[in-house]
Amino acid sequence: MDGLENKVIVITGASSGIGEATAVAAAAKGAKVVLAARREDRLEEMGKQIREKGGEAISFKTDVSSFGQVKELAHFAVSEFGKIDVWVNNAGIMPLSFLNKLKVDEWDRMIDVNIKGVLYGIAAAVPIMEKQNSGHIINVSSVAGHRVGFGSAVYSGTKFAVRAITEGLRQELSPTANIRATIISPGAVKTELRQTITDEDALHILKKRAASTNEVPLESKNIADAIIYAIEQPEGVSVNEIIIRPTLQRT
Repeated sequence: MDGLENKVIVITGASSGIGEATAVAAAAKGAKVVLAARREDRLEEMGKQIREKGGEAISFKTDVSSFGQVKELAHFAVSEFGKIDVWVNNAGIMPLSFLNKLKVDEWDRMIDVNIKGVLYGIAAAVPIMEKQNSGHIINVSSVAGHRVGFGSAVYSGTKFAVRAITEGLRQELSPTANIRATIISPGAVKTELRQTITDEDALHILKKRAASTNEVPLESKNIADAIIYAIEQPEGVSVNEIIIRPTLQRT
């Protein structure tokens, strides 16, 4: 039997990019996907497209910075499908900026989405998975969680936090509740993340770096394939971290 057949997979940030690609790939392999994001119209369209291809998909409008909404998402998934096998904390934003630009509102939003959103997903999923004595939480971090670059101090801080949280989750819950924990750390990927950058200096450096190496960003599907690989491993095998970059990306 396929490793994803009939698994219930909740994916945040599912309206585009890595989340969308993961949902499409998982549904094609027989998973029941629960699509979560703020853009309700996009979720509904995605769900329709997946169902037209014979897959199973439902959607729930969710802002991951609201614990109440994330809890409702978990309850919705269980009420519709009876369980949650995998929870993918994919929602994230990347408004890079230099610290002396004092973009405090952007810092706050990154903390709310990139850190609290992950914690809220864990808090919503763990009680369900503990009762099941099985589960898998996948947190999308970044290579910025391994190295701090110019303009990425706060963003990197949030991604370092995701790595620490995921490792703590693994140590605490993998041996006691059979809950696997995986960190996915992508390098440059062709997504909407750069659209949130308002600091022109930070954006210029980002573009200059890519141009100087002829760096070709990965497609969202490449990251989705890594996520699917981690899910498909036998229950006794826990893929704890995957770092995936374009071949020409140096850092």
